[in-house]
Amino acid sequence: MPVSDSVDRDSGRETIGERGDEPAEGLPINELFYSLQGEGTLAGVPSVFVRTSGCNLRCWFCDSYHTSWEPTHAWQSLEEILAEIEAYDADHVVLTGGEPLLHDDSVALLEALADRGYHTTVETNGTIYRDAPIDLASISPKLASSTPTPERDPQGEGEWEERHEADRIDLDVLARLVADYDCQLKFVVTDADDMPEILELLADLRATAESPIRDDDVLLMPEGATRERLAETRSRVADLAMEYGFRYTPRLHVDLWNDAPET
Repeated sequence: MPVSDSVDRDSGRETIGERGDEPAEGLPINELFYSLQGEGTLAGVPSVFVRTSGCNLRCWFCDSYHTSWEPTHAWQSLEEILAEIEAYDADHVVLTGGEPLLHDDSVALLEALADRGYHTTVETNGTIYRDAPIDLASISPKLASSTPTPERDPQGEGEWEERHEADRIDLDVLARLVADYDCQLKFVVTDADDMPEILELLADLRATAESPIRDDDVLLMPEGATRERLAETRSRVADLAMEYGFRYTPRLHVDLWNDAPET
């Protein structure tokens, strides 16, 4: 797929593409492929993945580096995206990124998919709310351990540290998403040091949200985009899930295909 790697910032908000070169409609697509859902309550379900480019955060361990740190994409119309989706024999579509809810036309795509009878999952960091037909909101709030400090910044510059830290949690948006959609809260966990922050966030969210949040809706996922890294984190994260009564989610696609693209 042809790609463009241009990123612009306008009034503190990131947009994709040089100013004025975006089409009137459509989405910046980094990947569109058929695979197994690797994470969450639907792990193992054959699904079409639509990965948009662009993100308002910069997790240092991001496993889709070319949608955030160095965004690449091809602009595609909704008709082109839908035609590619319909070419696969699948009932489930996963809209992911980057942060797909950055883009206005993500709503139009979700509406079109709903009209065609697809089950839709949206993978989101929980900082942006959209009114859209979403069957499962897979919300991954970013913990302090995700912040790209100068020591952990993959580009070695540290310029995103302050912005990421300021924007990574929006309690009001999280509460709206939880209230309006079937959801799973999926936390990327490195070790036990992450648990106090998770417990504090859950307490704050339960006090704010209008809908109950069950422990079964809380998933702990080991940090790691390669088999080697998962081998270091998954056992201790599984132990934490059992200790705290939350669900453990694998990263099935990493176990099967390591860090290969389009998986």
